[in-house]
Amino acid sequence: MNTRTSSALQRFAPLALAVALAACAQPQATEEAARPVRVQVIAESGARQAASYAGEIRARREDALGFQVAGRVQRRFVEVGQHVTSGTQLMQLDPVDATLNTRAYRAALDTAKSQLAQTQVDHRRHEALAAKRYIGPAELEKSRLSLQTAQESLNSAEANFRIAQNQQAYTTLRATADGVVTAIEVEAGQVVQAGQVTVRIAEDGERELVTSVPESRVAELRTAESLEIELWADSGRRYAGRLRELAPDTDDVTRTYAAKISVLDADDAVQLGMTARLEVTLPGTPGVYRLPLTAINDTDGTPRVWTVEPKTSRVATKAVVVAHVARDSVLVSEGLADGDIVVTAGAHLLHPGQKVKLPEPDLLAQN
Repeated sequence: MNTRTSSALQRFAPLALAVALAACAQPQATEEAARPVRVQVIAESGARQAASYAGEIRARREDALGFQVAGRVQRRFVEVGQHVTSGTQLMQLDPVDATLNTRAYRAALDTAKSQLAQTQVDHRRHEALAAKRYIGPAELEKSRLSLQTAQESLNSAEANFRIAQNQQAYTTLRATADGVVTAIEVEAGQVVQAGQVTVRIAEDGERELVTSVPESRVAELRTAESLEIELWADSGRRYAGRLRELAPDTDDVTRTYAAKISVLDADDAVQLGMTARLEVTLPGTPGVYRLPLTAINDTDGTPRVWTVEPKTSRVATKAVVVAHVARDSVLVSEGLADGDIVVTAGAHLLHPGQKVKLPEPDLLAQN
């Protein structure tokens, strides 16, 4: 070997050694670790579709009270939110005119009584004169007609007096049932007309949920298997409900139907004005499966789920048809079959063909 060749080898020998060492240092390709997931074994359960509506708790009966006579409000005795009993004074009209009217009819009644008494005396005298033939039958008949007229005048005066007494009593507005004052429409000093609503009272007793239902779901509400009411202030308890009334026509603005649901087992926790949620449970539909909402993977606009091949523990995607979406679950009507293993947690971290770690067989059977 000549000197030039020996010199070149000496220069490139360190470089070749470094390349060889780097190649040896590269790690060997390893198999991707199985990712732990939560799964559910699909089985037809006759899942019940459910709908949810928000509403407000109200009294089954609400009284809209007003005076039966017109007048100026002199005083009110209650406040909004106050509990009242039947007969409690609510408002008072100025009683001066009613009192004067009663006095006038009382005077007319006294006059009618005096006139009747005098007519009775005259008629007895005419009867005595007629018996002695001092007067003829015509005069006696005229006396009898005067007595009848006086009696009818007394009857009319008594009726007018009773009406005046009633009108005087109407100047005081009283509660017609036990309940809570929910609204006061007028204040002292205002002039009100007969029949004008002045006070609203929510009666004690039955409570109901008032909600609005879209026209596409009205039939479902009528055929519901069960109705449950959940207070937003206390989500840990539910109350049974029963459809009491469904409006025959839609609201002019919202185009929805007003529904009133009786709260069957209401207790003190169900307060007027509370916000509540109505859960509508429908009869089961064959071939429908319920899955947690986390099982659905919708990245391209098509609902899909990850299914696991039991032999290889690898995942693949399946397109499904979602029949209904509830608060935390979905009902799948197409795309799944009994025995499929569906990933219910961790679906967003998977890719096709990825190996997953399934739960123990006994835990798998419980999911």
